[in-house]
Amino acid sequence: MHTAKLDVTDRDAVGAYVDTLVEEGLIPDVLVNNAGKAKGLDTLQDGDLDHWDEMIDTNVKGLLYVTRAILPHMIERDHGHVINIGSIAGRWVYPKGAVYNATKFAVRALSEAMNIDLLGTSIRVSSVDPGLAETEFSEVRFDGDSDRATSVYSDTVPLKADDVADAVIYVANAPPHVDIFNLVMMPTVQRYPGYMERKSG
Repeated sequence: MHTAKLDVTDRDAVGAYVDTLVEEGLIPDVLVNNAGKAKGLDTLQDGDLDHWDEMIDTNVKGLLYVTRAILPHMIERDHGHVINIGSIAGRWVYPKGAVYNATKFAVRALSEAMNIDLLGTSIRVSSVDPGLAETEFSEVRFDGDSDRATSVYSDTVPLKADDVADAVIYVANAPPHVDIFNLVMMPTVQRYPGYMERKSG
């Protein structure tokens, strides 16, 4: 097993890392672009510019840097699958989430556009778009405020990281002639953004 720590927002570091993979014959068959974050929960007019940069750099530019570095090698051997982790926030906006929404709409657009660019190859591109999922996401969004982060998931049954991983495995294991463009998933208690059942006690 090969593991490495990589800042996907560092274009030069991404390029150097992929060069190392090429040298070692380790170009992946499946690229899962999972790096992403939300920062803050503010109206646009009150938004923190540093938060905006973090989200755009990670969610959009990071995905682009890694994909741009790896995709030519997949094309060269005409084999590979890019799976982008999006969000239901890339399909439906919600209050005080404008910039995060915009980054996830970008992921959706990039996934669709990549599919068109790859016409004539065997490379597939998919996105998996989860709804409410209990990970470190909210703790990062609220700068380590664990009480506020916990309240996001209180009195409900959210998705777990393993649920999203199962969806990625399902998409990756589709037959070679099947390209699952988009898989949207939410916990059963959430039927639409903002419509969620909470039970206390």
